[in-house]
Amino acid sequence: MQTLLYTILALFAASIGSVLLSGSLLLLSNKWLSKISEYLLNIAGGTLLGSALIGLIPEAAETLALETVMIWLLIGILMFFALEKIILWRTCHDENCERQNHAAAPMIIIGDAFHNAIDGVVIAASFLTSVELGLFVTLSVILHEIPQELGDFGILIKGGYSRRKAMFYNLLSGSTSLISGILAYYLLDMMQSIIPYVITIAAAGFLYISLADLIPEMHKESKPRVSIIQFLLIIAGIAIVLLSAHEH
Repeated sequence: MQTLLYTILALFAASIGSVLLSGSLLLLSNKWLSKISEYLLNIAGGTLLGSALIGLIPEAAETLALETVMIWLLIGILMFFALEKIILWRTCHDENCERQNHAAAPMIIIGDAFHNAIDGVVIAASFLTSVELGLFVTLSVILHEIPQELGDFGILIKGGYSRRKAMFYNLLSGSTSLISGILAYYLLDMMQSIIPYVITIAAAGFLYISLADLIPEMHKESKPRVSIIQFLLIIAGIAIVLLSAHEH
């Protein structure tokens, strides 16, 4: 019973806690929020690429054959392409249904929900091994979740969401960690076989969002100084993932 209590507290800290900490960004004035959201969008491009290529795909490949991982990665990318089309069709403003609304915001909510669900399973599994391991894994999750949640806030704000909506949807996607972690605590033996596939789908979502939505958005600004800043912030995002992966 004590292990379950520790697990629930850790899941709450890693999911809801990290969102609330990163949500302090929303206390800034509109001018600063708009500027910082621009930078965070660039960093998010790096953290999403890094999480997919450095973290999630190699993790899935530890269990699945590389060919299987690539097939599910392809399936995931096609799924997110279809999902983005549905989102765009639902937000049409003219009879030609031209792309007018940026779809990255709802896409990141869904992709992050997958990723948070995986974190919940990992935390639960670590506490079932030992409390000490559980605490270490929880700290590692929080360290990589806070910069990613900051990037998510940047994407949502740039996508036209209000501060209140950005906080609500980030909390909603973060709550999947709490739900999946509690389920995993009781059903871990049954869930272990599907985890690598879920990890691969999450990686596909992160790759699709970064390459199909965020980077094209960055290319709208072509001034040399801004382009250099964008590149450096993408590198910074990848570096955050590398550091958190090393700690983990």
